[in-house]
Amino acid sequence: MTLNLAEPPMAGRHTRFSEPRVAIVHYWLVSMRGGERVLERLLGLFPGADVFTHVYDESRMSESIRKANVTTTWINGLPFSRRLYQYYLPLMPMALEHLDLTGYDLVISSESGPAKGVITSPHAQHLCYCHSPMRYLWDHYHLYRKDANPIARAAMPLIYHRMRQWDMSSSARVDTIVANSSFIRERVRKFWRRESEVIHPPVDTRIFTPSLDVDDHYLWVGQMVPYKRPDLAVEAFNRTGLPLLMVGDGGMLARLKRVAGPNIRFVSRLGFNELRQAYARARGLVFTAEEDFGIVPVEAMASGRPVLAYGRGGVLDSVVPGETGLFFERQTADSLVDGIERFERWLPEFDPSVAVAQSNRFAPEHFDRKILTAVGQLS
Repeated sequence: MTLNLAEPPMAGRHTRFSEPRVAIVHYWLVSMRGGERVLERLLGLFPGADVFTHVYDESRMSESIRKANVTTTWINGLPFSRRLYQYYLPLMPMALEHLDLTGYDLVISSESGPAKGVITSPHAQHLCYCHSPMRYLWDHYHLYRKDANPIARAAMPLIYHRMRQWDMSSSARVDTIVANSSFIRERVRKFWRRESEVIHPPVDTRIFTPSLDVDDHYLWVGQMVPYKRPDLAVEAFNRTGLPLLMVGDGGMLARLKRVAGPNIRFVSRLGFNELRQAYARARGLVFTAEEDFGIVPVEAMASGRPVLAYGRGGVLDSVVPGETGLFFERQTADSLVDGIERFERWLPEFDPSVAVAQSNRFAPEHFDRKILTAVGQLS
């Protein structure tokens, strides 16, 4: 499943472009997370690419993104768009279709929010790198609606019904879909009825190093939000009494602090060097979320530490059970407690070098090679 700039799908009569004009469409640029790291890497592969996005907060972007030529849709000009961009979600399909991409030979859409629905030229090739079909429209819809304010909760059934129709129909505009994990490939097949190949996101594993000194505490890293399930970690470690360091901020933090026992310590934010040390010295990483891919477990393995993860989602591509970690079966405190007990018995068998070797499968050069192959730049 490749794109070839010399021979676009359904049309073999177009000219090869020695220096194709490239547009990258990213959903929104308001923080530096996994999707933005992928964008950075794409800009390295296509340094002349123009970036299009709905909302852009330049002050929160990395230097490589700030250097790019970034164009926003008219969503960016709406009141408080940088903070309330998700409230403008129903307008984003229309905003995408207003973008004029007729001058581009290759369009890469970075999809987690609305990005792939752009209208391209007949000769252009469109590759969608899918971090996830919009989870708030599909499998997480009921969770998001439950947590929404009363006005949004009342409006969501009608608005999101129409957005699902647009989301599925706009997937037909894409020539090739790339999923960031086997889990997302299955969701693409389920919701869009499209096939895709898997190209894992780049993880700079070389910046993490193992430590000879390992502490007794476990580590949890992530946003304190419902779908990450930090509450499971708190409940389970309250019951086991084992020490746990939880790193992250979010709406659940205050409540979790109130119910956590003295064996659980919270840190809202760590500097990068402190985070590297936290990974390397942890007894093990506890990963309670069902993530699209999950960069945190790969970073922990690159630091020579094992992972105890909920056995669904992207971790099935990264964690090797019995070698680099273990899975617990259900997103319940009982299942996590059982997993911790099994993890404690298994831990003497763990070899840090095996975890480091596994993490290197996700190093950036593998992403680069596969993306270039997908767009026909390599034979």
